[in-house]
Amino acid sequence: MTKIIDKKITDKASESKVESSSAFAVIETGGKQYRVESGTILDFEKLEGTTESKITFDKVLLVSNGKETKIGQPYVDEAVVKGVILEHKKDKKELVFKWKRKTGYKKTQGHRQHLTTVKIETI
Repeated sequence: MTKIIDKKITDKASESKVESSSAFAVIETGGKQYRVESGTILDFEKLEGTTESKITFDKVLLVSNGKETKIGQPYVDEAVVKGVILEHKKDKKELVFKWKRKTGYKKTQGHRQHLTTVKIETI
């Protein structure tokens, strides 16, 4: 999308500058990938450990410090993300409703996923 300002054509993508001065990483846990920064609080699928215990993620797919980016194949060597487990909890209930027409078959079930809240400390 372009717009004209004072008879100059500028591209909107070049106007917006992304501030990427902070370090971030992409980690893999529970079969999913998460983009994390220092101080980020995220909910992961249930992880082993007690509340207030330290946890390390060694499956780091990408690390960036704002100037330099390292991409792993599949993981970055010697890259570790450290965090603290804040709490264990359950997610909101997801309802599963099964139904077949003309037979009167109806079945309702619920499911609550176990989650672990983690605060990322260092990358």
